[in-house]
Amino acid sequence: MTAFFQPLGENRYAASELTAAVWSPDHQHVGPPSALLARELERLPSTVDTAGGGTFGRITFEVLGRVPVAEVEVSARVERPGRAVELLVAELVAEGRVALRANAWRIARADTTAVVAGLPEPLPGPDEAKQMPMPDNWHSGYAKAMEWRSIHSGMFIPGDATVWVRPLVDLVEGETLTDLQRLLTVADSASGVSSRLDPREWLFINTDLTVHLYRMPAGEWTALDATTILGPDGVGMATSTLHDVHGPLGRTTQALLVRPQR
Repeated sequence: MTAFFQPLGENRYAASELTAAVWSPDHQHVGPPSALLARELERLPSTVDTAGGGTFGRITFEVLGRVPVAEVEVSARVERPGRAVELLVAELVAEGRVALRANAWRIARADTTAVVAGLPEPLPGPDEAKQMPMPDNWHSGYAKAMEWRSIHSGMFIPGDATVWVRPLVDLVEGETLTDLQRLLTVADSASGVSSRLDPREWLFINTDLTVHLYRMPAGEWTALDATTILGPDGVGMATSTLHDVHGPLGRTTQALLVRPQR
């Protein structure tokens, strides 16, 4: 397999085994289908009134159910057109139901270089990070379809983590990933790399993923400077600061359902 998805025509795609999540060979990690919806959003003609077109300020993915490693169908539309901002919606249908929905604000480009402020400190680059090998007993196609490098900690050590990640395969067979698609194959992994719990004993499943961007990504590498907070009522929150090799560019948040494994 050389891609997460094989095109079938008419907005339908066959998910390959490379999309499979760590916990099940039958269900997808949310990263690849999120990137597939972003591909649909990017293809929508922009209604914003600017010569530079629109740039994404926020994309929220609602996880409405597990996404099977099977055939999926995607669609996208402009929900609310506008001259300065527009709201876009995309959906992924699997086995007759909407399993993943994206809402995105696309904002008219403008030159604000002179007033850039408040950025986090840049990270050491991926060349300065250490390789993170995958355990042999992991059946996850997704984990092994990505390259993982650690600046600090990682998915096998409980607590905060800073990792660089890049996909090793295409999103759709025969197509080169865009920089936004690359980032979104990675962004959902913040809760995994910064987990504070043993996944063999605990569930910590995210119900959503929100990605805020103050700059569009560039290049094949994405860094997650991630942390997880666990509350007393069965709910947690994972967040990360996003970086590419040029510096920080946004943040992610995920709400987590936290339960003991039965």
